[in-house]
Amino acid sequence: MPVAAQVMRHASARPGRIAVSGPGGDLSYAELAARAARAARGLAGEGVGPGALVAVAQADPVALLVAVLAADLAGATPLLCDHAWSEERRAQVMAAVPVAARFDVPLPEADGPPVRHRPAPHDLTWACFSSGSTGRPRAVVRTRGSWTGSFGHLDEMTGIGPEDVVLIPGPLVSSLYGFAAVHTLAAGATAVVPGRWSPGGLAEQLRRATVVHVVPHRLPAVLDALEAGHGSAGGRLRTAVVGGAALDAAARTRAAAAGVRVVSYYGATELSFVAVDADGAGLRPFPGVEIDVRVLPGQVLGEVWVRSPWLCEGYLAGATGPLRQDDGGWMTVGDLAEPHRPGEVLRLRGRGDGAIQTGGATVVPEDVEEVLRKVPGVDDVVVVGTPHPYLGAVVTAVVEGAVEGAVEGEGVVRAALEAAARAELDPAQRPRRWYAAPSLPRTPSGKPARGLIAARLAAGDDPGLRRLA
Repeated sequence: MPVAAQVMRHASARPGRIAVSGPGGDLSYAELAARAARAARGLAGEGVGPGALVAVAQADPVALLVAVLAADLAGATPLLCDHAWSEERRAQVMAAVPVAARFDVPLPEADGPPVRHRPAPHDLTWACFSSGSTGRPRAVVRTRGSWTGSFGHLDEMTGIGPEDVVLIPGPLVSSLYGFAAVHTLAAGATAVVPGRWSPGGLAEQLRRATVVHVVPHRLPAVLDALEAGHGSAGGRLRTAVVGGAALDAAARTRAAAAGVRVVSYYGATELSFVAVDADGAGLRPFPGVEIDVRVLPGQVLGEVWVRSPWLCEGYLAGATGPLRQDDGGWMTVGDLAEPHRPGEVLRLRGRGDGAIQTGGATVVPEDVEEVLRKVPGVDDVVVVGTPHPYLGAVVTAVVEGAVEGAVEGEGVVRAALEAAARAELDPAQRPRRWYAAPSLPRTPSGKPARGLIAARLAAGDDPGLRRLA
């Protein structure tokens, strides 16, 4: 990872096969390989070579992939940055991370002899920012082998091959979507990369796709689009690869009814693949992964520790973050799970640093969110702790959905939420404060930005958050 060598082989064997389809049109493997080779020579002309860290932030996802492949050919490490960052944020990142060059526009291209670099599994070939990063920039860096070595296992689980058209409807700066794009190119398939989530264009994109990569809360929209377009041209989607642990069982059942097989997995930017559920029977370790749930005395849940070939190398420039490693090569990002033994299903319960301490009880937000998402009219929900003078914190729910704008119906909506909470949650888990939002702020991967929502609640001046009556 990245996959420049594979792209060059596909360009030689099947030059006319469409490699990428982006907002500006299609590129064949021959065209993609030629552009990457010229861009690699452009990097060399800028003095960028083996070991250099190159910040790339092209708005066009195809140009971003060309930059990633060019860096790989030159032996450099691409650092994927969000093109939507403000100048202040960009300056903060560049000051914190030692980059040799920065490119916000397509790389300069030059003709000439090929740039030669002998790729090795230990090369540092990808760096990106972990989702939800706040404060000091926190970029995760990984080796070629830590991702390319997992490609064959994913191929076997999903059936992705050279004849597939893979829809990747999110920003490539997210490790989930970036991985999906380079894995597709390694397989010799076609990557459809709109660069962002676009509900209006989803139906047209799905007419071409045989596979889609999404986060859990996007799967229902994919199924909606399939149902709305039933009987129209295309409709070849057979597999949905869903990255995230909180996949509703009902969504998997609905996908099966539409003829779509769901392969869901749990992982993290720092850990890559940890566990996979290929048939709805529950999460089990991804090939090559060892899992150890470490439960402290007196605790019900434990931290998930992982040892595998797919782990990252750490954070760039000594940044701090949730990643920890012990002397045995095990890593954790603080996720919580029920006690686990080899051969058992992994039952995740959320992130340890998101747990809410309220009146002496510990509440895992994901447990509460799972219940509230089932209430009619709720599109999504985030649960956080907000300060309380006596309890320390109280459970607070921010709801996205039909409730927003329906002021006269707020009492009814809140009553439905509270009824669901009383029916399925323990007293300590039940939210005491309720808010509505027209839309939840999200990380680049599409997940709700829990930390940002908590900060906005604490500030108390966000007009987009309205207390439910």
